Amino acid sequence: MKYIRKVLACLRKADEKYALIDDNDKIVLGISGGKDSLCLLKAMSIYGKFSNKKFKICPVCLDLGFTGFDGTKLKEYASSLGLELTIVDCKEVYSILIKHQKEGSHLPCSICGRMRKAAINLYANKIKANKVAFAHHKDDAIETLFMNMIHGGRIATFEPKMYLSKANITFIRPLIECSEMDLIGMAKEENLPVMKRICPSDGFTEREFIKNYLKSLYGQRENAKYNFAEMLSNYDSFKLYFDCLETTSNRNHELSFRKMMNPTDFYSFLNLVKKSKGQIKESITKGETLLLKKNHECVGNLTYRYISKHTIEISSFQSLKEISEEEKKEYLILFIESNSKKILPCSFIYKERKNKKIALELGFETKANINGYNGLTLKTNSTYPF
Repeated sequence: MKYIRKVLACLRKADEKYALIDDNDKIVLGISGGKDSLCLLKAMSIYGKFSNKKFKICPVCLDLGFTGFDGTKLKEYASSLGLELTIVDCKEVYSILIKHQKEGSHLPCSICGRMRKAAINLYANKIKANKVAFAHHKDDAIETLFMNMIHGGRIATFEPKMYLSKANITFIRPLIECSEMDLIGMAKEENLPVMKRICPSDGFTEREFIKNYLKSLYGQRENAKYNFAEMLSNYDSFKLYFDCLETTSNRNHELSFRKMMNPTDFYSFLNLVKKSKGQIKESITKGETLLLKKNHECVGNLTYRYISKHTIEISSFQSLKEISEEEKKEYLILFIESNSKKILPCSFIYKERKNKKIALELGFETKANINGYNGLTLKTNSTYPF
C-alpha cells in the first residue's frame, strides 16, 4: 500500500493548498484508460470516504474513434469501486483529426485536446456537474511549462484549478502534487486495468521529446524536478521583466503607461484615486487596466478588454486635471498604436463618457456599430496615420 498512500497524501495536499473540492460538488472524472486517470479514479473514490467532504464523482470516458478502443474493462473496474462509468460516443473526433493531419506529420494534438475538453464540458453540463477533474500530475505541469517556453514564448502551464465562465465549469487537477513515478508504482501495486495506448501519434509528440529531455536533465541534476515544481507556486520569488515593463511615447518622452499587474501597481492606483479628490473613480470595470504615467508617476488609468480577437472596448479613460488635452490625446494614440502593431485590423470601441472630444479628433465615429456593440468606434489597419 506504499504508493497509494503517497498519492492520497499528495491529493489531500493539493486539495488543501488549492481548495479544489467543496461540499456538494458533482465532479466529472475524465478517464482515458491510462495509468494516470485510473489512479485518479481509485484515489478520488477513497478520498471521498475520509476527506469529511460530501461530493459525488461521475467517471466518463470518451470513445474518440481510435482503432482498438474497448471500454469494457474500464466499466468493470469502475463498478468494482461502486461507480458507474459512462462512455460517450465521440467517434467523429478521429475523422476530423484525419482531415486536419498534414502530409508527413502526426495527428494534431492541439485540435484533439480542444475537442476532448469541449466534449467533456458538454457531458458535464448535461448531468449538471459543476467540476471536471483531470489526471495531470507534477511532471505534466513541468513539461507543459517547457513546451510553452520553447514554442509559445510564454511562461505558462495549466493551473490546479481554473473556472471556465463560458462553460460554467471548473477544471481541477487533484494529482497536481503527485510525481509520475508514484503513479506508475500505484498502477502496478493496485493492478489497475491500464489500457494499451491506441492513439496513432503516441510516442511521437513534442511532449514526448520534452519528457525525454527533462529525464536526461534530472539524471544530471537530481534537485531539478523538485525545484521546477516548487517554482510553479513560488510567487514571492517570481522575478522576471514584468515589473519593468513600461511603454513610452516616442513623441513625448514624459508620457508612458504600464499594465496593472502586481500589488505595487494596485497601491499606485489607490494613491492616485486618493490624490485626485474625486476626479478619478476607484471602481475598475471588467478587463485590463493601464496606469497612465508622466515622468514615471501615475496620473490616470485606461481600462480595456477584448470583446473579440480583433475588437477592443475602452471602458475607462481618466486622468488628473493637470493633464492637458494634448497629453490625453497622446495617451490614447499610444494605446491605439501599441495594439495596432500586434493586431491588424484592429477595431476600438470607446465607451467612456469622459474625453469623447479627444476620441472624435482621433477619428472615432459616432454612428459606427461593430459586432453589435455601440459606442464611438475606430478601425485601424496598416494605412492608419499614426
